[in-house]
Amino acid sequence: MATDGLASTVTALRPFVPARDFAESQRFYTALGFEVRPVGEGVAQARLGEDAGAFSFLLQDFYVKEFAENLMMQLVVGDLDRWWRHIESLALGEHFGVTAPRPPKTEPWGMRVVYLWDPAGVLWHIAAES
Repeated sequence: MATDGLASTVTALRPFVPARDFAESQRFYTALGFEVRPVGEGVAQARLGEDAGAFSFLLQDFYVKEFAENLMMQLVVGDLDRWWRHIESLALGEHFGVTAPRPPKTEPWGMRVVYLWDPAGVLWHIAAES
């Protein structure tokens, strides 16, 4: 196959996530625990972790309601209960006016998932590692 070996050259895969209010979204993701830093005009990297294997996405000062409200991100974690306690402690609905996060629930496909909406309406599935 022509792509043999290409995967080993990949160092990151970063989706662009929309923000209705760029400054508010940066504060939201910082509260969640991401390190958010500008990388260009209207673009910030939101990152979890310190090393080259850190997990990140690009937050963009761009918003289309239909796109944002249909975008879903999945974050798979080793300790979902710890994440839930952290998320619950942030009172995100009160501080950011977002839909209240949903507590861990085991879905029919077998994963336990916390549902979390960001200020633009992007739905995060924070899921327990299987």
